[in-house]
Amino acid sequence: MFHELASHNDDLARLLDAGYAVAIDSNYLVVRDIPYLDERGTLQWGAIVTTLVFVDQHRVTQDDHQVWFAGGHPHRLDGQPIPNLGGGPTTLTLSAACKDVVVQRRFSNKPTPTGHFTDFFAKIESYVTILSGPAIERHNANPNTYRLVAEDTSESVFRFRDTLTSRAEITDLSRKFNDEVIAIIGLGGTGSYLLDYLTKTPVREIRGFDRDHYNVHNAYRSPGRLTPEELGTPKATILQARYEQFRTGITLHAKHIDATCSEDLAGVTFAFVCVDKGSARAGIFDLLMTLGIPFIDVGMGLHRKNDTLHGMLRATYYAPTNAHHMLERGLAELTDAPDDEYHITIQTAELNALNASLAVIRYKQLRGFYAQDTPVTHLLFGISDLHLVTER
Repeated sequence: MFHELASHNDDLARLLDAGYAVAIDSNYLVVRDIPYLDERGTLQWGAIVTTLVFVDQHRVTQDDHQVWFAGGHPHRLDGQPIPNLGGGPTTLTLSAACKDVVVQRRFSNKPTPTGHFTDFFAKIESYVTILSGPAIERHNANPNTYRLVAEDTSESVFRFRDTLTSRAEITDLSRKFNDEVIAIIGLGGTGSYLLDYLTKTPVREIRGFDRDHYNVHNAYRSPGRLTPEELGTPKATILQARYEQFRTGITLHAKHIDATCSEDLAGVTFAFVCVDKGSARAGIFDLLMTLGIPFIDVGMGLHRKNDTLHGMLRATYYAPTNAHHMLERGLAELTDAPDDEYHITIQTAELNALNASLAVIRYKQLRGFYAQDTPVTHLLFGISDLHLVTER
């Protein structure tokens, strides 16, 4: 991977030509074999880590003048800590390919007089001079080892690099989704927003199911564009073409899911149920509970009172261990309710988006991405008072 980037970035190629032990891991540039002195003057070896900001698929630039360092604080020849490094103790989680690189601190040393580095080569050279100078002088240590090192070879599901994740230093949290296979049953208003959010989450696979066709009213309560050529085409076809440009692992099917569709959900680790008919929901619930798949069911109940719409949004979690108990409580409609205002009021995109947001946030809590003080099984959001009620 590094050699590929080096062919498009002269500063990275210069690092390679100079003999640095360079690699790429989780959108970070990792430079191993950096010698330094500890407080006793003993030769130690560390690694420099810095963020890669991708301009496009092949070109990178810097985030700032700072770096991370795997190792203790480097010392001078007189045994005193090297000054003016700023930063301080911190940690950064890399992939298993970099398990030998244990980040312990961050350094911040601005070059003078500009205050910024011209490129990665200048940045690494500057820090190596500062950190390794005493070790080079005392032990004749050489940071230019020409060593080939292992890289993170896992393929991303995204067709464009997620640079904000590395810049926010949450790459390790995002890995919690790597083995997830998500089913979205129903790609209407809320389901289409769920698809949009989950497309940008690094789950391994997304399967969507909806037999209906894409019509004008769908465009009014779902994200994205509307082109006349799309009207009358199955939703699954339209959304597949739209989102497969962003990532791999998306398969959308123009079919309904019922109790007979166990093969379609083989390997699914979590499901979202986004249907507006209680009778359809009943069959889907039965299938998911039989297969032991945890799921969140979303719902929206709207009614007109005088000149305004009232109602609630719902997101209910059914874990395999208590799904039957939750079902018995009757929190979700399992029969078809007549005269549901939702079917005739198409200007509810903001409610669909909010309903999807509540469901995705709860799912990410379950997977340990977001914190949860107390597990929540049932969420209700009142439209008239903007009040969120949760059952724990």
